Amino acid sequence: MKRPESTKPTNSVLPYQTPRLRDHYLLGKKLGQGQFGTTYLCIDKSTNAHFACKSIPKRKLLCREDYDDVWREIQIMHHLSEHPNVVRIKGTYEDSVFVHLVMELCAGGELFDRIVAKGHYSEKQAVELIKTIVGVVEACHSLGVMHRDLKPENFLFDSSGDDAKLKATDFGLSVFYKPGQPLCDVVGSPYYVAPEVLLKHYGPEVDVWSAGVILYILLSGVPPFWAETEAGIFRQILKGKLDFESEPWPGISESAKDLIRKMLERDPRQRISAHEVLCHPWIVDDTVAPDKPLDSAVLSRLKHFSAMNKLKKMALRVIAERLSEEEIGGLKELFKMIDTDSSGTITFEELKVGLKRVGSQLMESEIKALMDAADIDNNGTIEYGEFLAATLHLNKIDREENLIAAFSFFDKDGSGYITIDELQQACKDFGLGDVHLDEIVKEIDQDNDGRIDYGEFAAMMKTGDEGVGRTRTMRNNLNFNLADALGIKDSSS
Repeated sequence: MKRPESTKPTNSVLPYQTPRLRDHYLLGKKLGQGQFGTTYLCIDKSTNAHFACKSIPKRKLLCREDYDDVWREIQIMHHLSEHPNVVRIKGTYEDSVFVHLVMELCAGGELFDRIVAKGHYSEKQAVELIKTIVGVVEACHSLGVMHRDLKPENFLFDSSGDDAKLKATDFGLSVFYKPGQPLCDVVGSPYYVAPEVLLKHYGPEVDVWSAGVILYILLSGVPPFWAETEAGIFRQILKGKLDFESEPWPGISESAKDLIRKMLERDPRQRISAHEVLCHPWIVDDTVAPDKPLDSAVLSRLKHFSAMNKLKKMALRVIAERLSEEEIGGLKELFKMIDTDSSGTITFEELKVGLKRVGSQLMESEIKALMDAADIDNNGTIEYGEFLAATLHLNKIDREENLIAAFSFFDKDGSGYITIDELQQACKDFGLGDVHLDEIVKEIDQDNDGRIDYGEFAAMMKTGDEGVGRTRTMRNNLNFNLADALGIKDSSS
């Protein structure tokens, strides 16, 4: 399944027209102000539900690259939207003056403010927070996304209570990446930026460094690398020594310090991965070893898909084909990341390497089983459409219009029922061979009339599956000079 690339007008972020935001929402009080956009309380006129709306003035988008950055931020938010610790995007609107991102409302404020109020956290509290933060990083990396601006200001609590859930926000500097293809633009926030970013040659390991800085701050209340000036901070990041002698470090466990050292390892090749952080004894409690490796987001989705019956797999393929570009853009980039030879199909070897890269410890036979499950037409490779269906998150199923469209695809004669003959035709359309249709219909057909009505189809689809401010442009180009940071005099001046 190939989608035509859209050509966007030069002064537009979205590749399609949208209704006016104010036709659907009332904008309320200002919730926050960044150098780039303003966030308002936003109330749905039809349901009175409360959301947050980030409004980005287009006059601040100074070049095509800025427009593309906003579009990528929208795609990445959709790509990560099912993660319980990522702020969920509800919709996007654009007019001649603004781009509006309507999102889940997190009324509990920033993690940064709570750190300031508390001073520092106990180890037990810090474990829970860093587990959440690194869990988001691990999900990002397994889905081919690098955040690049992790800091306490970019994590919000969903309520003001002590049991509030922490959620990541602001993916404005996030990018899709391909392993082995380093980035060189210097972006991020001074205290949290990794040394290799300052050296202009880096990969996803930068997010683990930033999370390590956050962990150090959670436990001590101060950043690990500090100075009066930006150049001084960068010099410390590149050369400074970690302080584990000052208060409160003598009273903090060796296990916590060990994890911080591994996260703040200056050589990114030696640095612990997000997946390994989540398996570290301090995180899992060394008295209770993890009983099984954690699944990456991709692996988890593939396992869900493999448990589905053939009708549900075909229905997901139909739904995937009708989703908007912003919803499937992330999966498209993920497909390209795994399809290393750019052939348009994923082979067994490519899937094996891709899953290993995100921490999978599956045996070859298990990977082969997942491959076979995703390869709907059994031709030995996973095509783009098959990949979309297999990795599409199930929250896309919940929308009634998607269910209706999928049902209509199978109900060729519009009778309101899917018959065995119509299923056979669908199998032929998808290139499926020997499928036990009688068993599938029997499993779904609750009233035993030999056919599937919309209610039965919807029930089957919804059940669990058994069986730092920006500078010149949007990009936060740090005012960084390597010679200044290292204290080297510029001989050319």
